[in-house]
Amino acid sequence: MTAFTDATSAQNAAPATAADESSEADRAGEAARASLGQVPGRASAGLSFEPLTPTSFLDRAAAAHGDRIGVVDEGRGFTYAQMRERCMRLAGGLAPLAEGRPVAVLAPNTHVLLEANFGVPWAGVPLVAVNTRLSASEIVYILEHSNAAVLVHDPSFDPLVEEVLARLTEPVRRIRAGQEYEDLLASAEPLHLTPSDELSVLSINYTSGTTGRPKGVMYHHRGAFLQALAMVGHTGMTPSSVHLWTLPMFHCNGWCFPWAVTAAAATHVCLPKVDPAEVWRLIRAEGVTHLNGAPTVLSMLAYAPDAAPLEGQPVRIATGGAPPSPAILRRMAELGFEITHLYGLTETYGPAMLCDWRPEWDTLDATAQARLKARQGVGNMISCVPRVIADDGTDVPPDGRTTGQIALRGNNLMLGYLDDPTATAAAVPDGWFRTGDIGVLHPDGYIELRDRSKDVIISGGENIASVEVEQVIMDHPAVLEAAVIAMPDERWGEVPAAYVALKEGASATEEEIREHVRARLARFKAPKTVTFGELPKTSTGKIQKFVLREKAWADQEHRIR
Repeated sequence: MTAFTDATSAQNAAPATAADESSEADRAGEAARASLGQVPGRASAGLSFEPLTPTSFLDRAAAAHGDRIGVVDEGRGFTYAQMRERCMRLAGGLAPLAEGRPVAVLAPNTHVLLEANFGVPWAGVPLVAVNTRLSASEIVYILEHSNAAVLVHDPSFDPLVEEVLARLTEPVRRIRAGQEYEDLLASAEPLHLTPSDELSVLSINYTSGTTGRPKGVMYHHRGAFLQALAMVGHTGMTPSSVHLWTLPMFHCNGWCFPWAVTAAAATHVCLPKVDPAEVWRLIRAEGVTHLNGAPTVLSMLAYAPDAAPLEGQPVRIATGGAPPSPAILRRMAELGFEITHLYGLTETYGPAMLCDWRPEWDTLDATAQARLKARQGVGNMISCVPRVIADDGTDVPPDGRTTGQIALRGNNLMLGYLDDPTATAAAVPDGWFRTGDIGVLHPDGYIELRDRSKDVIISGGENIASVEVEQVIMDHPAVLEAAVIAMPDERWGEVPAAYVALKEGASATEEEIREHVRARLARFKAPKTVTFGELPKTSTGKIQKFVLREKAWADQEHRIR
């Protein structure tokens, strides 16, 4: 089993570091730092260095904004001073139960999971936020793989937890949110442990596991601290901001927004379930200024019965996953939302890139703006400059046409995969994390995702980017969502196949969709088949194309032609 201490192993730290051999510049820097230690009057390291940890943002919020409401949760509110006290008592209650092992939390977006993002690290152990939509067997695997000692859970998951506990080979301490949780806090002495090593493990986030067993992605304190600050800067949050929790907090630790919102001393508004009517109600009742979510959240809000143009300041939405379609972007703009398109993965603490809007683009027409907003953009303010690399590891030209794989590195990259050095090495072959996503680099330095690496359709020798076809289909007035995959074809090898979900009350035929694409793209890019119905999705709202591929290629010996 992995021991979670401040001393991170060389194996786990490898993905976040450069090559082992020092460069001339490195050696020169070391010499300079050594000479500084001999300068008379230089202060001790304790004065000018403090290990970075995102939990420190709550200390600051309580000190500077302690009397202001920090959390709203279904009519219940806590000031930042109260939140800090609760988190310290949670730490005090968990530390003797965890005994140095991780604490898992299975809860929707409530104050319990929010408090865990501070209280669990203050107990000196990593947080494992569990996806609430997983099956019992998947949760059992996560608890056992992470070596979790404690499971805190919401009462709504009682039956699921009972099944999980019955399957575990080693028991875990169970704490039920509600009275048992409150009793734990009331009886505990406050505890506030901070890491001596900012690269120690803060949390373990499990990937969706769509292609096998999920991998435990290890986050460090330094990365989460810096990522949170980047999110504050890019979303423009201030103490007057109100953040609605439409993004699951279990997803990449909520893109580090539990810490980012707190760093800004803004208000957290918890939302256990994304219901369009409730979201619209809270936006108006609580004065929401910020929210995050997958493109499906945008679709739900854009076409909800309660949707109506907002009065006053716009609501800023950060969205990740598939590029928002121009149609969705136009609709949300009409309603008074400002959308920022983000890109990232579990391994990158959530958003590693964003479409950083340039003021000179404000004068462009709506169609041109929508096209620009759909790009994934540039690295966030604490990232290294992202690369688009060819198969041989060289950078592709910035021509907006040559495709390559997006590669990332920097402070907001994982330590590695828990107890899986083989997978870690495969993901980071040369100090750059391979995302598995295909994109192009435009002359202005902005990256645009063209496809997942498995989504390129090769039809009659011609490459078709499925994302391009999806964008056009989603611009059809009757379409809510669309996914395009490669389907085997005797003549062409592969042809595009479209799967389409229509807006409520809308209708369209297969030929209408095909003709809609033919009118806007090369005819060979039009889907050969169009299937209507609900699309399969992951727990975070991403369309599961692999499910569609499995069905389309079920009778084929090979999955590529």
